[in-house]
Amino acid sequence: MDGESRDQLAAISALSQALDNAGVDHWLFGGWAVDFWVGEWTRRHDDVDVAAWRRDFARVKAALEAAGWRHTPMPDDVIGTRYVFGSVLVEFTFVESGHAGEVVVPLPDQPVVWSTEPLGDVRREFGAVSARVIPLDVLRAGKAVAREDASDAAKDRADAAVLERVEE
Repeated sequence: MDGESRDQLAAISALSQALDNAGVDHWLFGGWAVDFWVGEWTRRHDDVDVAAWRRDFARVKAALEAAGWRHTPMPDDVIGTRYVFGSVLVEFTFVESGHAGEVVVPLPDQPVVWSTEPLGDVRREFGAVSARVIPLDVLRAGKAVAREDASDAAKDRADAAVLERVEE
């Protein structure tokens, strides 16, 4: 694992601690969630992807800023926002609960169902760091859908292959 990845892992620890202490539900997804499910570093990551409930936006902001994070929103933020801890970028996606209890990404034109099941409270360990992660089946389903960007699609294929060896 390189220095940048160690910094990201330390940031995940700090983020998890701050949000856990504030009682804010949150979940790692993306590449770092793969690493937490596998229990080892599988590849370099550009950022850390985290989901939280949209209703907790203010609580996320208060908890992270109190812990030394900088809120660095983009002008075109629609479903999420960004925070920086040192040199580590964390991208938040804020989700909502649908009418039937499904987890929905509230895109402006058409909300997208991310999971028909609750995201739960699954915790995984990576070294000495404990973090909440999205359920394995939700992670696998997300990695199985090809994204348009060739680089993103290649990462997803690699992640999907790594996840094949994980048992719940």
